[in-house]
Amino acid sequence: VQLQASGGGSVQAGGSLTLSCTGSGISLEKLVMSWFRQAPGKGREGLACISSGGDRSYYSDSVKGRFTVSRDNAKNQVFLQMDILEPEDTAVYYCATDYLVSEDGTYLYIGDDGARKGRWGGGTQVTVSS
Repeated sequence: VQLQASGGGSVQAGGSLTLSCTGSGISLEKLVMSWFRQAPGKGREGLACISSGGDRSYYSDSVKGRFTVSRDNAKNQVFLQMDILEPEDTAVYYCATDYLVSEDGTYLYIGDDGARKGRWGGGTQVTVSS
């Protein structure tokens, strides 16, 4: 059972990237899915979350209007379209199950698997140069 984030890379400021999160051995269809990032020397920041049906999404203020979260339950995938990238977006990006993300980047676990606190995917590096 695992999640894997992919699609990271190096881009110039103003560019775009699309990250993918793929579930293996786990169905994402009924799960709230979220994206996070962690920059060097900083704590983990919640970026976006999307409802199981894909009809509701929420974003932190730092990415609102630039990033778009979506999902394809048939393919067991969640995506993060990142536009107008800035050097400050440089970080390792992660996907995870069962977290709500607030406008200030904090997050709340809403799952019921006890100490596990959701499933986290391996990160993918995004580097934005000025």
